[in-house]
Amino acid sequence: MSRLPVIVGFGGYNAAGRSSFHHGFRRTVLETLDAQARQETLVGLAVMTKLVKLVDGQLQNAEGQVLSPAQIEQHYAPQILASTLVRRIGKEYLDVDAAHWHKNLSLSSSNGQPLQFVTLAKQLPEPLPANWQVETLADGQVQVILHDSCDFKVDSYRALPVKSAGQLPSGFDPAELYNSRFHPRGLQLAIVAATDALRSTGLDWQTIVAHVAPDEVAVFSGSAMAQLDENGFGGMMQSRLRGTRVTAKQCPLGLNTMPADFINAYVLGSVGTTGSVTGACATFLYNLQKGIEQITSGKSRVVLVGNSEAPITPEVIDGYNAMSALATEDGLRQVQGGGDVDFTRASRPFGQNCGFTLAESSQYLVLMDDELALELGADIHGAVTDVFINADGFKKSISAPGPGNYLTLSKAVAAAAQLVGLDGVRQRSFIHAHGSSTPANRVTESELLDRVAATFGIDAWPVAAVKAFVGHSLAAASADQVISALGSFKYGILPGIKTIDAVADDVFQDHLSLSTHDVPHAELDVCFVNSKGFGGNNASGVLLAPRVVEKMLRKRHGEAAFASYQAKREATRAAAQAYDARALHGQFDIIYNFGNDLIDERAIELGVDGIKVPGFEQPLVYRKDERFSDMLD
Repeated sequence: MSRLPVIVGFGGYNAAGRSSFHHGFRRTVLETLDAQARQETLVGLAVMTKLVKLVDGQLQNAEGQVLSPAQIEQHYAPQILASTLVRRIGKEYLDVDAAHWHKNLSLSSSNGQPLQFVTLAKQLPEPLPANWQVETLADGQVQVILHDSCDFKVDSYRALPVKSAGQLPSGFDPAELYNSRFHPRGLQLAIVAATDALRSTGLDWQTIVAHVAPDEVAVFSGSAMAQLDENGFGGMMQSRLRGTRVTAKQCPLGLNTMPADFINAYVLGSVGTTGSVTGACATFLYNLQKGIEQITSGKSRVVLVGNSEAPITPEVIDGYNAMSALATEDGLRQVQGGGDVDFTRASRPFGQNCGFTLAESSQYLVLMDDELALELGADIHGAVTDVFINADGFKKSISAPGPGNYLTLSKAVAAAAQLVGLDGVRQRSFIHAHGSSTPANRVTESELLDRVAATFGIDAWPVAAVKAFVGHSLAAASADQVISALGSFKYGILPGIKTIDAVADDVFQDHLSLSTHDVPHAELDVCFVNSKGFGGNNASGVLLAPRVVEKMLRKRHGEAAFASYQAKREATRAAAQAYDARALHGQFDIIYNFGNDLIDERAIELGVDGIKVPGFEQPLVYRKDERFSDMLD
């Protein structure tokens, strides 16, 4: 009997704000929410964007005026909305109108006269060029006389053709929340996002660890593009050309496995299974598959799964733009019919579009097996039962879509039908599409979805595309989809694709339902999360709604056990809500234990039956392995 991987916590940060307690989702359906929910989320965003702050238990603006949630909405809603979701890239990232680069400059003598300049002797190149003549001056200076010609690189600035991205709320800086010195932004996001997910459980981490063996915890996390800013691989690769030195931190902190390593070492203190699987834009689902396998097999009882990506750098933008993959200013102007470009509508899944929009995001799920969740009284937000992964076979282009996604999504729908019935899939399922916002994707993915829907008898399959709001966060993209789907389960709302005026004419939709406005859905039981990545990295996941999971748990564990669980869950929910209240007011309670509670290796007790690790209540017991017993004497 396989253990069921249930979601007991989730959290993170992206362009919609903080993900835990559905605040990020609520930002995407703000106009459809009731006043209390809308104002609560706006207050949280007002604090994140530093428009207001908590002083002596009251929310105040910069002038010291005490404001109610209704007043914050009245005075600051337009500014908050303009400071979130996809928008023009802010100068805190880079100046898209004057991005720094180097221009090659060739100098030669004029009228037979050599070029001359003065510099410091220590700045002379080594070895000295053959056509340079150097004369020593006072104070360590030299005069250089150049014969013939010489090439120089000089600072220059130019506008980037790509000017939009999905950025964290303006003014919110994860580096300010903990001692983040020399950490690349991707690792900063991993620390604060993992904390948000853990805090959202309402359970103390040490309480969880006390109920499992040391090797029954697993972490699967990473990034697709590594840590490419100046504190990671970006700075390391640029150092020689910039005339600076590589630091001791840039190489190790640039590795794409660092999010998992940082979480183990500084957040959880875990000695359990760890890893990072990279699958381009499907990376989160690849890691989620590992988490599901660990729990269903019984190897792990608690798994933290997530990804962190911070790609808003000139180099990454240049790379994807060279592939003609990104939405440029000129391309958006053509799509919008001329005039000033509305960068808030740059990401346009399934509409008239011209490329995807890069984004930063870090999202995490806390998974438990169903038995442990009931034992601890964990709040259950859904369950993940399957992730299917298939390649494309022979390809003519590494970036072109292929047949693998037909396999993954068909298998996902067939698997879900075995759990909720074919009628359940037909009537109460929806799809979170990859929806990258490229002209090729809108045709190929819509044809895929339409054909699968027709095959399984689905007449009007509801389709959501969260990239319309938060952009494409690469490794974390399918995590953004899962987080949004959990919000739809909670509120019964499917976010419309509100960045387009209409679905494009070449989109297949005979059996699909795509809307440009939010759509209420009273009964949603299953979400299929679809992801397509460069190189043939296709993945489709099955996500079950909480009410379906509760029905399954009642059947497996019995009414008495479930009633006992519900009683324990009340305290868990109260603790979780207390964290949410603090976080809404800017108290994020970041977990970062640098150098604390180190394990003394000499104190580890090794035995023939297991291992006792200092700091862990439960022993690590060697598992009995009968996999190959039929091959032994």
